[in-house]
Amino acid sequence: MIDEHIKKWLLKAMEDFITARHELSFPDEEIPTGTVCFHCQQLVEKLLKSYLVSKNIDFGKTHDLEFLLQLCIKQDDDFKELNIGNLKFYALEVR
Repeated sequence: MIDEHIKKWLLKAMEDFITARHELSFPDEEIPTGTVCFHCQQLVEKLLKSYLVSKNIDFGKTHDLEFLLQLCIKQDDDFKELNIGNLKFYALEVR
């Protein structure tokens, strides 16, 4: 059974996924790319945090995807395959 705290992170992540997917359904010239990228950043952030919570790893209060990813890599080398690109920009610059 999934811990309730982890479940909450995953449900919030799915909300960001649904929002990004909805925004991508618009005609190309109407897609709010900043909004899509922001929700993609949020999705990745929440998924990384849910993994860290499942491993009882404290990450403090942060939106830094690179920091979160490094914490995940310390737990599982498979995270080295994850390319977060420049999504970090959308956590800090867009807010």
